[in-house]
Amino acid sequence: MEDKEIVERILAGDTEQYAEIVRRYQQIVANLTYKLCGTRLEIEEVTQQVFVELYTALPRFRFDSKLSSFIYRITVNVVCKMMNKSKRFVSSDEWETPPEQVSGDRNAEQQIIHNEQMAALRTAIGRLKDEQRTALVLYTFEDFSYNEIAEVMQCSLAKVESLIFRAKKNLAKVMRNEE
Repeated sequence: MEDKEIVERILAGDTEQYAEIVRRYQQIVANLTYKLCGTRLEIEEVTQQVFVELYTALPRFRFDSKLSSFIYRITVNVVCKMMNKSKRFVSSDEWETPPEQVSGDRNAEQQIIHNEQMAALRTAIGRLKDEQRTALVLYTFEDFSYNEIAEVMQCSLAKVESLIFRAKKNLAKVMRNEE
């Protein structure tokens, strides 16, 4: 069943269909949340909040875009609200590293160095301003086009270009200072 049909059924009163939306998009929301904020506690909390907000926002969904874009927008908004509420970024000590796949091309020492570099990168990304971090994560890790990012962030294409440019510049500056 297509997303549009499921949403129409939910809006018509078949609330049991909402479980299908959650099933389809829960992992996507969790992955984006991890990339934006990095701790399991926040991932679970944000994911729950996203689906609560999505349920109340569904009547406003106009099918002008894909449901996934609408869900990404809600996820970004919830993450930003929660991070602004806590007024902090995630340090490398707090950022929960997912189990890394040990590459057959790397020895143990190389893997440790790689993991340390990834932790430093995640910390640096966490220090970016919310909009810069969001645009960079969507572009770099989610492979969104500038147009898709503009849709999710509800801003102009020019602003997305500027945010990504500044995010890369600030990320490089933070990484240089970490060395």
